[in-house]
Amino acid sequence: MLAIFLEGVVFGLILTIMLGPIFVALTQTGIEKGARAGFTVGLGVWTSDLLVILFSYLFISKVDALVQDEVFKYWMGSVGGFILITFGIAIFLKKTESIKEGGSYTSKNYFGFWLKGFLVNTINPFTFIFWLGVISTKVIGVNMNDTQASVFISAIMITIIFTDTLKVLGAKAIRSKLESSHIQMISRVAGAALVVFGVVLLYQTNHNGFM
Repeated sequence: MLAIFLEGVVFGLILTIMLGPIFVALTQTGIEKGARAGFTVGLGVWTSDLLVILFSYLFISKVDALVQDEVFKYWMGSVGGFILITFGIAIFLKKTESIKEGGSYTSKNYFGFWLKGFLVNTINPFTFIFWLGVISTKVIGVNMNDTQASVFISAIMITIIFTDTLKVLGAKAIRSKLESSHIQMISRVAGAALVVFGVVLLYQTNHNGFM
């Protein structure tokens, strides 16, 4: 069982390294809005992952057929690319507020942070590809029982949550040493990065597909 857990940790590290837009969303929000907002973005990401896991596990054959469908891949990549570009432009153009601690946010603000993480993760085709591959090859493919599957998937999620937490805490540590002008520059870089991710996704969708 320990071997299964450690294998899950490795897969979790692979996912957290590969998802560039998620890293940008977490760190940019953590630096600009603070740790609590960053964690709320992370919560949106984790909620998205859990829903994708659930659908992949329960409807593996249908989800596999859907992901392989060229029309689905085209629209998923196109919509995902446009959403990333929209997020990026909004972040790039938005004027950064004061970075002093103590700023208060409403439940509407926190829902916006959660939705940001949820959407950025959900519209990333790699999220579906990763979890579909994990469920089909590592869980169903090797005939894991329910306990083994729970340990394996839990290890992946624990690793993702742990590494995302480190990203937000790192952003918080950096935040305390930055001036507002530095925050503005970082936000613009983050916005530009999301635009680049979106453009690359659109290019791959319209030329080679995102698989």
